[in-house]
Amino acid sequence: MGIPYYPGCTLSTKAKNYDRSGRAVAAALGGDGRFELEELPEWQCCGATFPLMVDDSMALIAPTRVLYQAQQAGERVATLCAICFNVLRRSQALLERDPEMLERINWFTEQEYRGDVRVVHFLEVLRDDLGWEALAERVVEPLTGLRVAPYYGCLLLRPYEEIGLDDPESPVILHDLVRALGAEPVDFPYSIECCGSYLTVKDPQVSETLSKDVVASARERGAQAIVTACPLCQFNLDYPQRETEAGRTGNEIPVLYFTQLMAVALGLPEDTWGFEDHYVDPRRGLTL
Repeated sequence: MGIPYYPGCTLSTKAKNYDRSGRAVAAALGGDGRFELEELPEWQCCGATFPLMVDDSMALIAPTRVLYQAQQAGERVATLCAICFNVLRRSQALLERDPEMLERINWFTEQEYRGDVRVVHFLEVLRDDLGWEALAERVVEPLTGLRVAPYYGCLLLRPYEEIGLDDPESPVILHDLVRALGAEPVDFPYSIECCGSYLTVKDPQVSETLSKDVVASARERGAQAIVTACPLCQFNLDYPQRETEAGRTGNEIPVLYFTQLMAVALGLPEDTWGFEDHYVDPRRGLTL
């Protein structure tokens, strides 16, 4: 059996290359198919943001329905999108500690979600189920000599009490993945700073300023590429470089999903990489 998988809205629209490379990588890892991502047969938007009001049961209906659908498929559900991961993991944590809220939502939706589905990010599957050494053994095109800056952003790590994926101040999960692929992880001060998130819709000037600071920080540390697990982070860091001075001089830094970096290192066909949807062509940074 594979892993029940929730792709979410963005990976079904603007970030199809993340979804495509993720599925291809999961299928290539072997293990008699136990790492394959099996899409939930029916799903809808998770809500995109976790509700912050003290008693906002209506806003919890969408993520609870996703968790109920996952419950029909197994004991856990995997995501690739850091935003979906944040919403579902935090919703699960809230419902687990607030049985009255769970009962209220179940009454409203006329569904019986038990409150025990485990929400995992695919990075956790790689770390905890496969292991970095086993991943390194599957690499056929080591990314030797490539300096990659792991960018975590906000939603993959915080709040730690509910997410618990990695140390929110000194995370290593993306570093370990980059290292397993044969590349050199590059530490840089802005690796856990916000890229502007949804401000790119409301106030793009602010988000572009924040994201350019992130890219500049990685460049100053000698990074040749940036890797992330969030489709909004990828867009916010990639898109503004189309007009920067660095872009005009050919010194852009490509911003990849970790699954794309894996697809290259695992020797998967180029049609699984999804590089054509980037504003900065990753082939330049990867010298492909």
